[in-house]
Amino acid sequence: MTYNTIKNVLPFFKFIGKYSNVREVTSGNVNNTFVLEYEDHQRKNYYTLQHINTYVFKNPHEVMSNISSVTNHLRNALIRTSGSAERRVLELIHTIDGKNLFEDEDGDIWRAYVYIDGASALDITNSPQEMEEVGRGFGNFQKLLHDFPAQDLFCPIPNFHHSLKRFFAFVHALDQDKAGRVKDIEEEIEFMFENRRMLGSIVKMLDNGIIPYRVTHNDTKSNNVLLDNETGKAICVIDLDTVMPGSVLYDYGDAIRFGASTAAEDEEDISKISLDMEKVKAFTKGFIEETNGFLTNEELLNLPLGIKVLTCELAIRFLTDYIDGDVYFKVNSPDHNLIRARAQIALLNDIVRREKELQEMTERYIARAAAKNN
Repeated sequence: MTYNTIKNVLPFFKFIGKYSNVREVTSGNVNNTFVLEYEDHQRKNYYTLQHINTYVFKNPHEVMSNISSVTNHLRNALIRTSGSAERRVLELIHTIDGKNLFEDEDGDIWRAYVYIDGASALDITNSPQEMEEVGRGFGNFQKLLHDFPAQDLFCPIPNFHHSLKRFFAFVHALDQDKAGRVKDIEEEIEFMFENRRMLGSIVKMLDNGIIPYRVTHNDTKSNNVLLDNETGKAICVIDLDTVMPGSVLYDYGDAIRFGASTAAEDEEDISKISLDMEKVKAFTKGFIEETNGFLTNEELLNLPLGIKVLTCELAIRFLTDYIDGDVYFKVNSPDHNLIRARAQIALLNDIVRREKELQEMTERYIARAAAKNN
């Protein structure tokens, strides 16, 4: 059945060898992903084939232009600095007519990469050591792209982290009250209004030139860094669909928000929700050691702000969708988005309680990294 889904697409890509097998990867939330096996004499070649979700990514050609530009830059930087880029950057497989995507007769869009074998993507890090490697992976990603002109990239999801516009959308949803739910969430509404100034702080810093625009990943979950199965070291950042101009504070903040929470994003018992400070420290150590030397002082010192803003931003997105009647996020119950919003609010409250600790930790790692360079 899986083969029937893809059989008419395979001949249009420059795969080496003869097709022998396929398995579908079901862990992704956006694109449909398949791992292909091809036999080339005594060797087996593996490829990743993806069907791009054009409902989410309405301009797939722009997405692929970004990915092609960024991966080329990463490859050249890796070869220049370490002599090899093998297994350390995504490698696109072009179509037989030299394009980086294929549009079938139904208008569906497909792309392919060389599959990176012998590596794992962790949905949850099980130790500070794994979290540190995730931090190093995303930090190295920033380092290799620090001289890439971010303004040359398209924005596949406009205003994705424009928190002020997220707040305006929230206010508009309140006025519309499409699902008749506003009356039941007075406490959550008040919380968002109390935090609106903080929510818009990174956008204002970018607009005022206090911090620079950089190439940002914008989906810095732990499962978007491949760790080598033998060494446990970070080798490659994957899932580059949302690469676009932004702030490094977005990537750092979202990685901590997701990877260092003690509970799931939809945990109903808010007493279980807090920051795992050992994971925070581990990620921060790896991230700062990799980015030391090119991030500005303003960026480094405001890393903890990124955690607050990104947690609040997701809370307001969940709450807005709840008010609108659950039109964006998939839900398992009528209150699922409200539960998610409350979970992020609980996490944000813990972040605020630890604000001094987070700032002191950040400054300590900044000082240590600077001392290593002297």
